[in-house]
Amino acid sequence: QMQLVESGGGLVRPGGSLRLSCAASGRSFRMYTFVGWFRQVPDKEREFVATIRWHGGTTYYSASVTGRFTISKDNANNMVYLQMDRLEPEDTAVYYCATGNAITSTARMASAYNYWGHGTQVTVSS
Repeated sequence: QMQLVESGGGLVRPGGSLRLSCAASGRSFRMYTFVGWFRQVPDKEREFVATIRWHGGTTYYSASVTGRFTISKDNANNMVYLQMDRLEPEDTAVYYCATGNAITSTARMASAYNYWGHGTQVTVSS
């Protein structure tokens, strides 16, 4: 069974940076096509942030984070990261790591991912 654990969330001032980590256990990320990050605020749907194709490394970002966030992976340690720079109050949310056999056309859709972590809170506030 695939298990995902996020870490690295916290409170940061606007303009600051955080690095989120996603650790996989039970199975390897190489068994799936994409590993993605999504975020959610209360009373709103889960929102796509970024995703990376495990084999090949192609990345996709939402328009709201392009140029500020970077997704990366560590094949040897079965880890995925989300480097978040120039954070804004609107980035405040619970951030989730997810994986599954999405295809390119569905890689931005939460429904295309089968396994999810429990999330880590990111709060951007002065």
